[in-house]
This record gives sequence, structure tokens and C-alpha cells, in this order.
Amino acid sequence: MHPAITLDALRAIDAINKTGSFAAAAQSLYKVPSALTYTIKKLEEDIGATLFDRSKQRAVLTPAGKLVLEHGREILHATSKMVDAVSQLESGWEKHIRIARDTIIPSTVLFDVLAEFTQLKQQVDVTVSVEALGGGWDALHSQRADIVIGASGELPKGMFHTYKIAQLTFIFAVPPEHALARVDGPIEAEHLHDFPSIVVADSSQYLPVRNSGLFNSKQVITVNNMDAKVEAQRRGIGVGFLPLHFAQPLIDSGALIQKACAIPRPNQDLYIAWNKRQEGKAFDWFIDKLCQANWQI
Repeated sequence: MHPAITLDALRAIDAINKTGSFAAAAQSLYKVPSALTYTIKKLEEDIGATLFDRSKQRAVLTPAGKLVLEHGREILHATSKMVDAVSQLESGWEKHIRIARDTIIPSTVLFDVLAEFTQLKQQVDVTVSVEALGGGWDALHSQRADIVIGASGELPKGMFHTYKIAQLTFIFAVPPEHALARVDGPIEAEHLHDFPSIVVADSSQYLPVRNSGLFNSKQVITVNNMDAKVEAQRRGIGVGFLPLHFAQPLIDSGALIQKACAIPRPNQDLYIAWNKRQEGKAFDWFIDKLCQANWQI
């Protein structure tokens, strides 16, 4: 690796790309902005290329910056894996385990499992992240997650183990004051043309993105998690299908009304998934507990 390209510099580039600004990236890395700015400026001088376009409100990677980030993420992943492997070789317990939860999965059960894990008093760091749609498979594929909860859609062949935890049911629901609440009979496709649809964005970074539950509508409003989608539909901002376990409490309270819909929205199987080559005591512990848990879906 070129002596100018340090792990700190690669982490800085990754953080700036994710947060969109030097100031926000510095905060996420617990650094002062001037130190982060110096790190990037020195790297640019040493390799002779500009990594970020600073002329816009949001820091945007240049083509050279994209190339450095792409290879840099591979280096960061490999370094993390190396540190984990050395630690695991000595004790059998990993230094770090990463669990990704699909936004369609409530966090309560996972936090119960995490609380139990902390009682083991093992020095294993745990990172919990959130993915959406194809993002779970993408997280496993890119090795940014060791275990994914709520993976769905077509199952990749050969690479991962899976364990089915639930079958997801979708319903169509609107607030009682919404115009569609007054429609007699099932909601037809033509009823939806005049209303925005609310969709959750796919969080994939490397694999092709997926779309879910789309129909012809006035406009599409994209949010980044299921809680935001439910809230937008509760307010009547837009319409769409909702997972029954998210919608049922609002239906019970009268905040939403379930409506029959002629547009098909099939049930969806949800899985816990992990890489077949993964091993370690913490990993085995989590797989056992997560597969036994009642996910209440």
C-alpha cells in the first residue's frame, strides 16, 4: 500500500462519502474537522489527485475518489477480518460481530438477544445496522454484515445458510379521513393514480437494487425505513401496502383503516442468513439464539 494511504485516510474518505460533509464525517469519527481536512488534503497531494469536489454543498467524490474508496473499502474489510481472525485464534471469540436487521423487522427481539449476550461478559463488540429490501443480501455479499435478520426475495445459491423465521403479510390501509377510505368495494389500480405512493429505498451498495410493492401513482416518495413509511401513510401523505405487524396497532387504534385491494401483494418469506464459511463462538451463539427467537411477525 502506498505510504500516503493510511487506514485513517481510508476511514475518512468512507465517512465523508457516507455523511456528505467533512464536518459530519469528523463528528462520526470523533475528530476535529481541521484534522480530517488535513488528512484528505495531504493524501490528495501525495497521490497527485483530487478526491472530492468541494464546489457543491455536499462533498462529492471525483472519479479518482470513487476508485480510491472502492479499493479502500476492500482494504478496510480485509484489515478488520485480519484483526478478528487473530483475536479469534487465541480465544475462539471474535473481536467484533456485525448484525444487520431489515427495516421490516422490529428491533425489540434483537435487543432482547443483545441484552442476554452482554451478560456473557465476553469482550466482543457488536455492531447493529439496518438494511432494506435487497440490502441484506448485499450486506452479506460485501461482508459489512456477518448475520442478516429479515432477508427476503430470491435466495442466492450456494453462498449462504438461511433459516426461515416468518412469513410476512401485507395489507392496504389508509387513514379514515383519506379519500380512498370512502371507496366502496376493493381499491382498484385506477383509484391510486391521483395519490403519491410511499416506498422504502433499497439499501444495496453493490448488488442491483430491488423495488417492492410499486404501482402507477401520481408521484413516488422514497423513505429510508419502514417506520417512516408507516408514519407518512398514517398522515395521509401517500399510500401503499404495509406489513400487517406494523399496521395492526394503528388499525386497532383507529388511526388506519384496512381496505381490500385488487392489486396483488403476495406474502413474503423472511430469513436469517449468514455466510457458510463464518465461524466463531459469538457467531454460533447469535445464530442459535436468533433462530430460536419468536420474531412476533
